[in-house]
Amino acid sequence: MLAVLSSTAVQAADRLRLAVQKTGTFAWELSIIKARGLDKKAGLEIEVTELAAPEASKVALLGGSVDIILSDWPWVARQRNLGGRPVFFPYSTALGAVMVETISPIKALTDLQGKKIAVAGGPLDKSWLLLQAFAREQHFDIASEATVIYGAPPLLYQKAVNGEADATLNYWTFCVALESRGFRRLIDMEEIEKRLGAKGPVAMVGYVFDEGFAGTHADALARFLKIAGEAREILAHSDADWDKIARQAGIEGSAQLALYRQTYIDGIPRRRVEEEAADARILYRALVTAGGADLAGPAKELDEKTYYKGGTGVAPGAN
Repeated sequence: MLAVLSSTAVQAADRLRLAVQKTGTFAWELSIIKARGLDKKAGLEIEVTELAAPEASKVALLGGSVDIILSDWPWVARQRNLGGRPVFFPYSTALGAVMVETISPIKALTDLQGKKIAVAGGPLDKSWLLLQAFAREQHFDIASEATVIYGAPPLLYQKAVNGEADATLNYWTFCVALESRGFRRLIDMEEIEKRLGAKGPVAMVGYVFDEGFAGTHADALARFLKIAGEAREILAHSDADWDKIARQAGIEGSAQLALYRQTYIDGIPRRRVEEEAADARILYRALVTAGGADLAGPAKELDEKTYYKGGTGVAPGAN
């Protein structure tokens, strides 16, 4: 009887269903969590679904087939404006850039008038929305005055390499790869954030989950966010893990790997959630002013509940 009581007294691990892109940084960190047994130590059972594109993860979250995805807060804001209740918690401040070939005559954003720009992630991608907001402040409606091509990041990376677009707005990992192939940054998204009024680096990308789920799984979420932060710090300081990533991602040479690694480390959020939210409100107003409902949704101010403030209220990696 004692043996039976002992076995039944063991509490089952809390299950969290995550959607990730196979080649993304989130997948790297989950590998660390699994390899180090951080999930088991935290009493979590993490079920991972690998998806090919960010839009697929959004569909999965809205359909209830997963609990947590990575997405951006402008998308969360739009969904809340439309009656949904997703919430956002900072994941990374690392963003991409508008890339052009080094020999390109394009020197300023307005030089893209009448040119072809490839945009990763679709028409509601966070960087594309901010780029449009910034361009309109320069009296340039880039969405209508340039030819826009949308597609998956790897596809648009290849199109850039093949010279099929005059410029490309892609995720930071692909921007690093393009730099190694003779491309330069026309303008960084971090610079655009500052020009639009942000006071510090903003985590545009974050963990996204439903408000109701957060209410019923607050403790499990707190444990997950804690081990996610631990995995990030392990990866930041692990030469062996970066060597493995280099082989898996086809990163060419130590210089390119060093740039990947430093960009990843620089992207770890170090500010309190309240500071992140304050800058997000500034950027949201810029979106509303520049593009109205087409860019930001019907609300003129960012919903106060957009950011998840459960647990410590501190982004993983914050001081």
